[in-house]
Amino acid sequence: MQTEELSYVIVTPYSMRKSRTGGIVGRLISRTGLDLVGGRMFAPSSELAKRYAETIVTETDARHRATQELIHDYILQNFTGSINGQRPRVLFLIFRGPDAVEKIRGTVGHIVHERTSGETIRDTYGDYITDDSGKVTYFEPGVLAVFDPKAVERDLNLWAEFSDRDGGILDQVITFPTEAKIEKTLVLIKPDNFKFPNLRPGGVIEVFSRSGLYIIGFKVHRMSVAQAEEFYGPVLAVLEKKLGAKSGRENWESIVEFMAGRKPSECPTEERDIPGSEKSIAIVYQGEDAVRKIRDVLGPTDPAKAPPGSIRREFGQTVMINAAHASDSAENAKREMAIIRADENNFKPLIENFYRRQ
Repeated sequence: MQTEELSYVIVTPYSMRKSRTGGIVGRLISRTGLDLVGGRMFAPSSELAKRYAETIVTETDARHRATQELIHDYILQNFTGSINGQRPRVLFLIFRGPDAVEKIRGTVGHIVHERTSGETIRDTYGDYITDDSGKVTYFEPGVLAVFDPKAVERDLNLWAEFSDRDGGILDQVITFPTEAKIEKTLVLIKPDNFKFPNLRPGGVIEVFSRSGLYIIGFKVHRMSVAQAEEFYGPVLAVLEKKLGAKSGRENWESIVEFMAGRKPSECPTEERDIPGSEKSIAIVYQGEDAVRKIRDVLGPTDPAKAPPGSIRREFGQTVMINAAHASDSAENAKREMAIIRADENNFKPLIENFYRRQ
């Protein structure tokens, strides 16, 4: 039996700005078959960028060392500072499973190729352009990763060290016009997208990118029964009024079970606050008129009534199994983010607990 490993991928600031996140996430989940167990947004400080860059150059082979030197310089130049009023944002993703490091290597690929085919992430999203003399004139790796388990452990511990200071909900990194109506809103990519490794989670993110908003928060979350009860509390009264007390309650319990893995009536009191068996991804978007823009892309609750091109039409199945949730007001976004603790750092304990058990 193969031992489980952790591996990681960092979506670069350029890939974030170009809204390539969804395509990258979809490739990573579907091609590797690994479990996406953690994710966190970072606006790296100069100290983090410098310490991370210092780990990069390790090869003795001249060609591979030259590529590592390009990555070293890329980190120092692109992970800090400001571009058009934006501090660089990176999305740090953690994967777990047997042979995770090698599976990530095969999916990410090398940045240097004489011939590219779109097979790997770097084939598709990276650029390595040289002039006639072979000098590199443009370099964009698309994503960053390392392909040695010891290096993965080293890097994960480094980023965990900075995860409170440089990571979380990055609501201060983007400069907006003073007159703009700036909002934050919450999206939950629901458990129906994670029944098996597939492109759906990335596809949902890809469609949300059409809103033109910025991802400023990202968390892999397993909703407890208590959280699901509170999150969907307002829905209970609506269902009871529409369907009657008994049927309304049964339907509401099914929603809680769908999100948390258990019905409230079947969950012992002492287990109500334990993270559930069902996985979601919580994403915080920021921008002008964010609530409306996200809900326009999402579409109505019933996928059958959703317009073509909307997330629920493309990915939804029923009123409950409808791919994603989005807050319906800025006030509800604030309430929902508090319930699921969107700003919680579950990234650091994930790393610490994994290596403590090794």
